[in-house]
Amino acid sequence: MKKVLALSLCAAIVLTGCGGTGTTGTAGEKKSGTEEKKLVLSTYGLSEDISEEEVYKPFEDQYNCKIVTETGSTNERYTKLSADSQTTIDVIELSQAMTAKGIEEGLFEPLDLSKIENSQYLIKAAKTMADAGQGIAYTINSIGIMYDPEAVGFEIKSFDDLWKAELEGSVAIPDITTTFGPAMVYMASDYKGVDVTSDKGAAAFEALEELKPNLVKTYAKSSDLINMFTSGEIKAAIVGDFGVPTIREANPGLVYVTPDVTYANFNTISITKNCKDKELAYAYINYRLSKELQDKTTKALNEAPTNSQVEVSKEESENMTYGPAAESAKVLDYSFVNPV
Repeated sequence: MKKVLALSLCAAIVLTGCGGTGTTGTAGEKKSGTEEKKLVLSTYGLSEDISEEEVYKPFEDQYNCKIVTETGSTNERYTKLSADSQTTIDVIELSQAMTAKGIEEGLFEPLDLSKIENSQYLIKAAKTMADAGQGIAYTINSIGIMYDPEAVGFEIKSFDDLWKAELEGSVAIPDITTTFGPAMVYMASDYKGVDVTSDKGAAAFEALEELKPNLVKTYAKSSDLINMFTSGEIKAAIVGDFGVPTIREANPGLVYVTPDVTYANFNTISITKNCKDKELAYAYINYRLSKELQDKTTKALNEAPTNSQVEVSKEESENMTYGPAAESAKVLDYSFVNPV
């Protein structure tokens, strides 16, 4: 009797192991089973309601899981991750600069692109980054100049115009710790006509010193610019294209210009070393790169696509780094600029 009971228990365990929460080996395939899994995602706190409806819920339904989000600025979330060796974060979305820093500090899992089927469709610069192990880019953004044409009194066409004496005490630029802070180093070096890598930023910091009379302040969030423009505190600012719609909604008279040569940033997705379910994390990354999702997020979240299969109309891409703008944008080498 004992022998029969033992055999029955063994059979039950084997069957449970095979069929209870079945998994697949490819990131794009759906997991079966009844047990709900959890994916902790550290992300930006922008348009949370839209992200929940358009991005998270479809994935949760497909993979029988729950996405738990932790939101905040790039710097805040990176600091939290790096300070907590027991972090519960599985996947994190960061700016290109912070991703490079995290890779240097060993915070992320080296990614196997063979598990991310949609990585083959990445635009050229994003594919180069992924192949170099610098993170998986799900959107690209760039900077331009937003200004009040009546207050400025002349047409701004290039970044060099920010150094003009007419703009004394009226310009805001991003803080060095923000997404586009490091781009200011490149921009300043270009103003001097010097390759920033040739002198480790010496000319760039000289140019920034020359820009100082025109600066009112550096800012941490693009939303901070709304009050600055509204109050007349500033006449012009360096702005990431992702912040343009919100600022313009509050100040319809502002003009946004993207110079012929601008500076790009990729927002990337990385899997943390502590990730509890790497297969589910790979599935999320693959999903984030899919044409179907990027077709939606391009419209719903104003995210420029990194999937080369996605087509965006001229009207929809007005404030977006897409097409020629994406192809001509300078991609920053954060492994160089971060230490500088």
